[in-house]
Amino acid sequence: MKIMAIVLAAGQGKRMKSKLYKVLHPVCGKPMVGHVLDVVKEASAERAVVIVGHGADKVKAYLGDRAEYVLQEQQLGTGHAVRQAEALLGEEEGTTIVICGDTPLVKASTIHAMLELHGTSGAAATVLTASFEDPTGYGRVIRGEDGTVKRIVEQKDCSSEEAAVKEINTGTYCFDNKKLFAALANVTSNNAQGEFYLTDVIGIFREAGEAVQGYCTNDVAEAIGVNDRVALAEAEGFMRARINRAHLLGGVTLIDSSSTYIEADVQIGSDTVIYPGTVLRGTTVIGEDCVIGPQADIADSTIGNGVAIKYSTVADSIVGDTSTVGPYANLRPGSKLGIGCKIGDFVELKNASLDDGSKVSHLSYVGDAKVGKDVNIGCGAITVNYDGHNKFMTEIGDNAFVGSNVNLIAPVKIGDGAYVVAGSTVTKDVPAGDMAIARERQVNKPGYAEKIRGRAKAKKDKKQQ
Repeated sequence: MKIMAIVLAAGQGKRMKSKLYKVLHPVCGKPMVGHVLDVVKEASAERAVVIVGHGADKVKAYLGDRAEYVLQEQQLGTGHAVRQAEALLGEEEGTTIVICGDTPLVKASTIHAMLELHGTSGAAATVLTASFEDPTGYGRVIRGEDGTVKRIVEQKDCSSEEAAVKEINTGTYCFDNKKLFAALANVTSNNAQGEFYLTDVIGIFREAGEAVQGYCTNDVAEAIGVNDRVALAEAEGFMRARINRAHLLGGVTLIDSSSTYIEADVQIGSDTVIYPGTVLRGTTVIGEDCVIGPQADIADSTIGNGVAIKYSTVADSIVGDTSTVGPYANLRPGSKLGIGCKIGDFVELKNASLDDGSKVSHLSYVGDAKVGKDVNIGCGAITVNYDGHNKFMTEIGDNAFVGSNVNLIAPVKIGDGAYVVAGSTVTKDVPAGDMAIARERQVNKPGYAEKIRGRAKAKKDKKQQ
C-alpha cells in the first residue's frame, strides 16, 4: 500500500501575534512543520505535499526538497486546502495521511496504529481522536452504535447534545486517496463559517455506505494544535518531558529533569550525567560516560566519550574523548579538541584546533590557530589574529610551551618543542627547539618609588587647596 501525506501549513496564525509564520515557530528547537514532516516520513510516507499560503517562501526555504508544495492562495477552509493537492496526488492509489502543520506532538507510532486500523478495517477514512474533559473549541466525533464514526461536528455547529460529547477530532486523518478527492468535489461551504470543511467528507462517506473508523489516542498531547503562545508553551512542555523521558530510558542520568533543556535532535550516549541548568541544542551529539553541566550550553557540537563540561558554552565545535572544558570557557564555532585536552576557566577558543593532550588552562584567547600535541599555553596568552581588516593563523608545533602573558602576533609559527618566555610579544617565527624572548630588559631605579609617591601626593594636595 502506497502511503502519502498532505501537510496543511497555509495559515498565518494571527493569534500568535508574531512576524514569524505559525508553523515556523519552534518547539524544542525545531519548527512545528519540521516535526510534522519528520513524523509522516517516519510513518513511511513516500510523498509529502505541503499546502503553503502565508509565508510560503519561508516555509519552502526551511523544508527545502523534503516535500512537494502547493500554494493555497485563499484560505477557504481545510477541505479547500486539501483539494489543492489534487493535481499532484489525485490519480494515486493508496492511503493519504492528512495532518496539520501546527500539531508537532503527533507521534509516528500513533500514525502507524491508525494506518493499521485503516487497512485492516477497509475504511474509507480513519480519524485520530482524543477524549477531553473539557472539549470546548474542538470538533466533536459522533459515533454510531457499532463504534464507527458517523460524523464530525464543528464546535460552532454543535447541538447541545453534540456539544456534550467529550471525544474530539484532532485534525489528523487517513484516507483512501481516490475516495478522498472524489468526496471533496461534493463538499460545500454551507456552514456557520462559510468554509469548506474537510470533516464534511466523513458525512459524504457515510451517506455512500463507506466505513469511517476512529482511532482514539491515549496521549492527549497529540491533540494539541498550536494557535497561540499559550498553546505553544504547552506543546513545548509536553515535548520537553517526552524528550527527557526518552533519554532517561536510554540510560542517561538527568539530575533534575525539570531544569534540563534538550532539543529534539540531540543524541546522548548511555551513562552520561546531565546536571541542572544545562541546555543542549540543535544537532548536538554527546558520547557515553560524560559529565555535562551544571550550566552547560552546547549547540550543534560533537562531544566524545568521557568528556566533562561545566559552566561553559560550546557552539559548532568538536570535543575529543576525555577532554575537559570549563568552568566558564567559551568554545566558539570551528573549535576542535583532540583526546585528553584541557580548556580551563575563562578561556575562549574560536576556529582553533588543539591536538591530543594540549592544554589552555586559564584566562587565554586562542583564535584562528592550529595547535599540536602536548602543548601548554600559559595564563593570559593571546593569539593576536585580527589586524582590523583580516584574520591570520597562528601555528604551534607539538610539545611547544607558551608562557603566561604571551602575545603571538599572527601570522606566526612556533616550532615543535619551542619555548616562548612569559611576557613576550612574538612577531617572528620561532624555529623548532628554540627559545624566544621578546620583552624589554628590566631596569630597577633605587629609591625611585618614594619619589613617585611624593609627586602624586603633591598633586593631590594642590587640588585640595
